[in-house]
Amino acid sequence: MGESSSSASYIRTVQHLIEQCLLFRMSKEECMEALAKHADIKSVITSTVWKELEKENGEFFQAYMKEQEEKAMEVEAAQRMQKILTELASKDYDKEE
Repeated sequence: MGESSSSASYIRTVQHLIEQCLLFRMSKEECMEALAKHADIKSVITSTVWKELEKENGEFFQAYMKEQEEKAMEVEAAQRMQKILTELASKDYDKEE
C-alpha cells in the first residue's frame, strides 16, 4: 500500500512541475531538461507524465503546441532579420572605407 501511494505522490509531483514548465511556456524538451537538471527527474519519467497529460487535456495541448510552433517561427524570423541587418551594416561599413 505504502509503495503505490508514494509512487502516486511522485507522479503528482512530476505533474505539478510540468505544469510549472507550461506556465513558463517551455517545450516538452526544455521541460525534460529542466526537471532532469533541477529536480533530478529522469527525462523518460517527465516524457511519460507529459504524454499522459496530453491524452487527458487534448485541446489544451493542441493550442499549446500551436503556440510553441508560432513562437519558434517568430524567433526564426527575428534571427533571419538580424542576419540581414548585420550583412547590410557590414556592406555599408565596407563602402565607407
